[in-house]
Amino acid sequence: MQIKIVNKSKNELPAYSTEMSAGMDLRANIQESIVLKPMERKLIPTGLFIELPQGFEAQIRPRSGLALKKGITVLNTPGTIDADYRGEIRTILINLSLENFVIENGERICQMIIAAHETVQWNLVEELDKTDRGAGGFGHTGKK
Repeated sequence: MQIKIVNKSKNELPAYSTEMSAGMDLRANIQESIVLKPMERKLIPTGLFIELPQGFEAQIRPRSGLALKKGITVLNTPGTIDADYRGEIRTILINLSLENFVIENGERICQMIIAAHETVQWNLVEELDKTDRGAGGFGHTGKK
């Protein structure tokens, strides 16, 4: 799949780390270091702008290494970039650790996955088909 991208940063383009990777790391595009204090959230720019085809979205997700080692995650995960959005890709990061986290220019801050999606048409009905589960919610499948 070919996707148009504008890179206004000095960082390399997002790329897959391995042949079978689903996500591509995005990097911070900042003029100076940003300190993210415990429980603080900030919007971090990437300098990237993309043009997705209709029927696709870009999902912004945390990097597992940053989450495990530093307590840094994407606040609205997964963040969604719609096909008609043409603004800069920016990521809401939050520090869930007890220590300050310093973000440097070019640092890998999140990952992006390109995914197909469907557009639905609602079919308004009076009731839904019955299932064994019914209205059972969280933890109500009866399986351990």
